[in-house]
Amino acid sequence: MIRTTAVAALLLASLSPGAAQDRPNILLIIADDLGYADLGVHGSDIRTPNIDALADEGLLFTQFHASPYCSTSRAMLFTGNNNHVAGVGRQSLTPGPVIPGLAGYENRLAIERVAVLPQLLRDAGYRTYFAGKWHLGETLDSSPWAAGFERSFAIKFGGGSHFSGVGLRDTSSPKYFRDNAEANWPNGEYSTDFFTNTLIGYLEEDRGDERPFFMVAAYTSPHWPLQVPDEDLDLYAGRYDMGYDRLRELNFERLKAAGVIPSDSDLPPRNPDIAPFASLSAEQQRRETRSMELYAAMIDNLDRHVGRLLDYLRGNDLHDDTLIVFMSDNGAAAETPNVLGGVFHEYVREHYDITAYELMGRKGSFVTYGPQWAEAGSAPFRLRKGFPSQGGLVSPMIMAGPVVERRGEFTDAYMTVMDIMPTLLELARTEYPQDKTPMLGESAAAFLAGEEEAIHDSEYVTVFNHAQRSFLRQGDWKLLSLGQPFDERNFELFNLADDPGETADLSEQNPGKREELLKLWRDHRRRLGIILPQDL
Repeated sequence: MIRTTAVAALLLASLSPGAAQDRPNILLIIADDLGYADLGVHGSDIRTPNIDALADEGLLFTQFHASPYCSTSRAMLFTGNNNHVAGVGRQSLTPGPVIPGLAGYENRLAIERVAVLPQLLRDAGYRTYFAGKWHLGETLDSSPWAAGFERSFAIKFGGGSHFSGVGLRDTSSPKYFRDNAEANWPNGEYSTDFFTNTLIGYLEEDRGDERPFFMVAAYTSPHWPLQVPDEDLDLYAGRYDMGYDRLRELNFERLKAAGVIPSDSDLPPRNPDIAPFASLSAEQQRRETRSMELYAAMIDNLDRHVGRLLDYLRGNDLHDDTLIVFMSDNGAAAETPNVLGGVFHEYVREHYDITAYELMGRKGSFVTYGPQWAEAGSAPFRLRKGFPSQGGLVSPMIMAGPVVERRGEFTDAYMTVMDIMPTLLELARTEYPQDKTPMLGESAAAFLAGEEEAIHDSEYVTVFNHAQRSFLRQGDWKLLSLGQPFDERNFELFNLADDPGETADLSEQNPGKREELLKLWRDHRRRLGIILPQDL
């Protein structure tokens, strides 16, 4: 049962009389594959004034942990639970067990086992709207509509063209949902523009509805393919000629200067698998820097559309009664499906242009920026998206609005993507049903209200497994296994308080702590239904 704390209740009661039932509207904005170092408020040279303003109005979390993958984060977000319990033990087309009927590996939200956020808020009297990336099921019975969104337009899969209905692989059905039917993309529309227009349209159509709203802007930007409208193509021309090695160093220093990471932090060792920028030919460097320019332009464009949403709220007397959550779904993305050997490379090479420099970033092109730039975007941490190391987990997150007492501050409090749902349910004054698997996340409402100093105590345990890569965290201690196939002997031990970059394996110095955490891992992974190769 979720209880409304005294301070949180006081803040809710202080909402303006126009707020329906004195409960906040909720706007959840999700950026897709946005790197940790890539916001202006984090020190980046990418222009994000609208997102930065949210941080000025609210609370910026410097230790918000998503999951390393798009769909697993979304499963945890909308259920408040581990991705296995939620039904997404594996993201489609990634390595892992495929056993029909196996609980936890349904590759959709398992609504027979868990309750989902939009349906609970809808049942509590909220209007529910969604536009953007769903990635939690490809059939109508696993669509946003089925999960409780009254109005929605969603891409089913992990990504696709930002200008057309061309996706990443062949499918036998349309790639989009519109409400309770399949739909096609309105060709020529750019993704962030179309999703923003769609959400504003929902609010306009229901202008007279006095119910509070829960609205999700699940943008597909800056997920590859890196594409922008023509007017944005050269916004960052020449900005990254210094290369990815130097950008990584600059990002790290800027994060320290902005106060996002401690001033005594150390930059983790450079990934030796990445070729030094200086070793590339002039033509290779030219294409590399162009990729990063396009990525930055996508974030710049995304920020302007976030600004459009916020301007609509302000212009219609909704802003002051709306809790706004901005987050990224994982660390910076390094996948390169446009190159030989990529999961989608044959389809991508057939349906997109991957060679012409002059077409890079335009409709019909397919550009990625690879691990070299992604690890510049996750500069304080180890690796990037796809890995349960800190570089794949720690993501930008801001909360602002009438229930956030702490404003204009940074916090290094540990918060996970599973905590968002219980927080929103408490603020909406509704409860999680007792006949469903209980949430593992914990509400941050009292923390936002300034009533408590932390969201989790030192005994709180977080567990994740995907594609045989795993971690367990308790307090500042973390077990991390990146080896494949999975073997407990691959677990490394880190103290994140002393070593946020995960540079020093403490297994030999602290064998007792390692064994203690291994016992927790064995217990939790069995209770969560995590299947490993030795179980098959």
